[in-house]
Amino acid sequence: MAKSPSRLEFLTPNDWVLLSTKATRLKFSPGEEIIREGAPGETIYIIKKGIASVELGGGSQRTPVAVLLEDDICGEITFLDGGLTTASVVAKGEVEVDAVNAEELRQLFAVFSGFSARFYRSLAVALAKRLRETSRQLAKV
Repeated sequence: MAKSPSRLEFLTPNDWVLLSTKATRLKFSPGEEIIREGAPGETIYIIKKGIASVELGGGSQRTPVAVLLEDDICGEITFLDGGLTTASVVAKGEVEVDAVNAEELRQLFAVFSGFSARFYRSLAVALAKRLRETSRQLAKV
């Protein structure tokens, strides 16, 4: 199981303050789903405390594929493409996340174009790193 490279690394301190104005802090207990695979999703989550596991497959046959740590994000693929969630994200202990509604985030983008550019650049780089890591892992098989 790989560490997921999914951070918003190009956001400025002011961007983080702006993002926090739209965030709601949520707490999850061990084993609770933060995101359920195959569900509609309109929220991006930023891990603020704890560890979560990205898992594929339903029921008790889930396969862990990545680990999310503090400042990692999840829910970004559904945010980008509007489809259903591609994996479950499960708390592996006590986990706190900042949840940001996608529509509220898009409203911020309309007002703060620089923030928008840095946010999307961060997502693009995070997804590129994830693809590179997945390719590396597949090459080992």
